[in-house]
Amino acid sequence: MNYEEYKKAVEELNRYAYHYYVEDNPITTDEVYDKLYHEVLEYEENNPYQVLDNSPTQRVGDVVSEGFHKAVHKSRMWSLEDVFNEEDLKKWLARVFKLDDRAAFYCEPKYDGASLNLYYEGGKLVQAITRGDGVTGEDITQNARTIKTIPLRIDYMEPIEIRGEVVIFKSEFEKINEERAKNGENIFANPRNAAAGSLRQLDSSITANRNLVFLPYGVGQNTLDIPLLSKKMEFIYSLGFKTPPHRATCKWLLDIEKVYEQMKNDRDSYEMMLDGMVVKVDQVESQESMGYTVKYPRWAVAYKFPAVEKITTVKDIILQVGRSGVITPVAVVEPTNIDGVVVERATLHNFDEIQRKDIRIKDKVIILRSGDVIPKIIKVLEHERAGDEAEVMRPTECPVCGSELLDEGALIKCQNLTCKARVVNSIIYFASKQCLNIDGLGDKIVKALFDSGVVKSVEDIFSLTLDKLLALEGFKEKKSQNLLDAIENVKGCDCWRLINALGIEHIGEVASKSLCENFGLNFIDASKEQIISIDGIGEEMAESVVEFVRVNKEHILRLIEILDPKVPEPKAEAKENPFKAKTIVLTGSMSQSRTEIKEMLESLGAKVSGSVSKKTDMVIYGDDAGSKYDKAVELGVQTLTEDEMRGMLDE
Repeated sequence: MNYEEYKKAVEELNRYAYHYYVEDNPITTDEVYDKLYHEVLEYEENNPYQVLDNSPTQRVGDVVSEGFHKAVHKSRMWSLEDVFNEEDLKKWLARVFKLDDRAAFYCEPKYDGASLNLYYEGGKLVQAITRGDGVTGEDITQNARTIKTIPLRIDYMEPIEIRGEVVIFKSEFEKINEERAKNGENIFANPRNAAAGSLRQLDSSITANRNLVFLPYGVGQNTLDIPLLSKKMEFIYSLGFKTPPHRATCKWLLDIEKVYEQMKNDRDSYEMMLDGMVVKVDQVESQESMGYTVKYPRWAVAYKFPAVEKITTVKDIILQVGRSGVITPVAVVEPTNIDGVVVERATLHNFDEIQRKDIRIKDKVIILRSGDVIPKIIKVLEHERAGDEAEVMRPTECPVCGSELLDEGALIKCQNLTCKARVVNSIIYFASKQCLNIDGLGDKIVKALFDSGVVKSVEDIFSLTLDKLLALEGFKEKKSQNLLDAIENVKGCDCWRLINALGIEHIGEVASKSLCENFGLNFIDASKEQIISIDGIGEEMAESVVEFVRVNKEHILRLIEILDPKVPEPKAEAKENPFKAKTIVLTGSMSQSRTEIKEMLESLGAKVSGSVSKKTDMVIYGDDAGSKYDKAVELGVQTLTEDEMRGMLDE
């Protein structure tokens, strides 16, 4: 074989691969493909400097990375607004038609996988970046080159970003899990997790063996002069990319609903997992004029499929002990696949719910899973009872330490402050981001320190030494020193962080700041009446503080001595502004950290709360706003984007 024959052979192999992997329509046999592949491989071994970068031999992953580097997208990758029913869709369409009454729509599947951005320049795949936060992701180009549905070269020379979802087909997912089970490895929960995990393997040979599939759904930076998104995507597919199982252009609500119903009804027959349908304005010019909110494009929406309900059996009710000693029951159910996720547990909240729904062990129940929300039992199928179902008794002893429980009706508590579950969860909470923010002191480390006997209480954290840590399994010198430095750095923290870290029931960040601003470290001597006088603190909260201090005063004084917290200077009265004396909730990702925005609002005299209620005056939201935004809309609370907030400040 000479060089010209080699080039033709590479071209022929890529043609075979395209028909096999992209078109699902093989045009040759495995025998013919393998014979030609090995001839190409032999030529490349003898002529290593003539290897073409689009040769199929270059897709075999053999690189092990030390880690992935961060990379910036040429243009931002946006998240999408979710709608869940026809009414929501009507509202979105009304907003779109206000901006352009001639808008038409392009509908395509919403794949359930891992988003990936491909950048081509001069027709070559230059870079592949995960979605990340939409601005910056991880450069996984080497892994992307192993995915056979990603062309290494395209017949388009201008720079272009092609966005899509990396998925694992259902059949391949089953094979992978069977193999992992045989090898004694943990099986993947669903194809989405398998795809995301496979895409980010440091060893690219693992990615190569997982048969990932790339499905384009849009473009980022580009110079394509094509007026319609639907036509633009046709051009993208013509470059050698896999087409979706179904897509359509629509003009009216009824047309969109018809496509949605068909896609929803057919989704089980598709090779890949779907969790909805994406509806986008088809005219590119209209997209550009509509623009974006801080959260999502105004011209696109994700029309999610309805939550899935399944029947399963309650195998057991287990008890979890939280840091405050509250016992939470959790239902263990027969493993049940709900839309690609194997569900084995369901939330029960408390024993009153068990009693109200009359949930018994061995009951057949309907469980509901919606999105990433923890599944819950919505109905007991009493007519299915065989007579051997066991009622769930209210516990009288702690499942962890065996001490007597305090039954307050809705809540059942372990009062033993030395109970392992309480201590471990208290330390985890103490070190968490919203409290002392001790970097490196996560769940697993805390449990390891407790089980070894090195740490038995929160105060023991501050007596850790390098020698103590190095004596433990899995603790290397650098990791240990970093942890010790992080612990040392929290000394001199703000007063409110210590109060919040104590884990006083009903007292969160907002209340901790109020206590700190009104009493400083003297909150330990404040009476119930004095605490109730603080705006926003009620009788139950005040009782909680007073009772906690009564039981734990020595513990608090030792922590004050160790940490020497900073007490804030009295605040000057804020000038009049739109946010003064308002209760505000922040949600979603913003241009600054929420902590910085919170501090700015508090300096304006606002009270920033962590939860939405009827007393909330405003919810200010950024990208990926979730349930807090939804609750604000439900309660009729005023909602503002970050830009709108800043506009009010400028005025």
